[in-house]
Amino acid sequence: MQQLIQLRWIAVVGQVTTIAVVAWGFGIKLPLVYMLEVLACLIAFNVASQLRWHEKWAVSNAELFIAMLVDVASLTAQLYLSGGTSNPFVYLYLLQVILSAVLLEAWSTWTIVAIASACLAGLSVWSKPIALPLFHERGYFSLYIQGMLICFALNAALLVVFITRIMSNLRAGDAMLASMRQRAAEEEHIVRMGLLASGAAHELGTPLATLSVILGDWRRMPEFSKHPELLEEIGEMQAQLARCKSIVSGILLSAGEARGESSARTTINTFLDELVQEWRASRPVAAFEYDNRIADLPVVFDSALKQMICNVLDNALEASPEWIRLEAACDDGALKLLVSDNGPGFAPGILEQFGKPYNSSKEAPGRGLGLFLTVNVARTLGGTVSASNRPEGGAAVQLSLPLTAIAVEEE
Repeated sequence: MQQLIQLRWIAVVGQVTTIAVVAWGFGIKLPLVYMLEVLACLIAFNVASQLRWHEKWAVSNAELFIAMLVDVASLTAQLYLSGGTSNPFVYLYLLQVILSAVLLEAWSTWTIVAIASACLAGLSVWSKPIALPLFHERGYFSLYIQGMLICFALNAALLVVFITRIMSNLRAGDAMLASMRQRAAEEEHIVRMGLLASGAAHELGTPLATLSVILGDWRRMPEFSKHPELLEEIGEMQAQLARCKSIVSGILLSAGEARGESSARTTINTFLDELVQEWRASRPVAAFEYDNRIADLPVVFDSALKQMICNVLDNALEASPEWIRLEAACDDGALKLLVSDNGPGFAPGILEQFGKPYNSSKEAPGRGLGLFLTVNVARTLGGTVSASNRPEGGAAVQLSLPLTAIAVEEE
């Protein structure tokens, strides 16, 4: 619709210029009052269209069809007043037909073709020919030939410019639709994974509880209490079992099994400090740098956000067990977390498909799902996840979340 509005303004300027040149330049008599009235109506319609579509961007086929009918009607009226089929600009009907073929549905396009053909046939019968001698023998110096050449140049130029722009819009719409379909497929994949993980978590609950009871009984048995080494190993087993139960609980929380407990009101610094402390205590990282430059403020975090950050840290740990750095800052109304490592970095193909499922250089099954879930959680909250290779070596992953998505609303 915007393209048609712009094309209509070009038509207004072209009509004013042509009427002025023909009437005062060549001295050809034209019904100027009636032609200017048609021009005023076209300007009024275009102003109304500009105001209307400035507020509403969704356009239906029927609305485009009506707009093109107005263009055909105004062109027919001007041709009727300026010679009908003897006017060299009669071929501008082709511009309307071609644009309708690009923009409209099939039935609308054929209707425009029928109406334009009927108007052309009517002009040959009822319009008064313009007093413009043909003089074909004069070649280029014939006014009629000059008019035809100008009409052809206008048709060609406008078709190239506007159809190129229209097709660019259509391609952008197709790309957006493909992206939405891809996102829907990814979200469906996540739902299936969530259902599978929830079912597995339920199934693991019973054996984990049984193991916990057995380890507690072992700890109290005289055979084990007399051996400190065995007691230490049982304690380590109980700690790892507790971690497994915590992971299972997190899966159930993320799947919505205990949604009332999955979100907690806290502050950014408290959440990040506790997360870092818990993560460092359960992972064998040699050197971990934590730089928090955030002015504290109340927020709401849940297990999904915690798991998202832990996924990025776990990936960095796998690539660089000896050194990891986490930087936290608030910038432009967003929480920004930068995780850096000094590992081998990302391969170019991995960076191009960053965030896609199973997109990983590791050959183990299931690799790449952690970052895939991280990207989707961030996208759900209106945030982004980006990855790059550091100039000094290693990789860097930045998570950006809008503070409005996690901030505590004032009562």
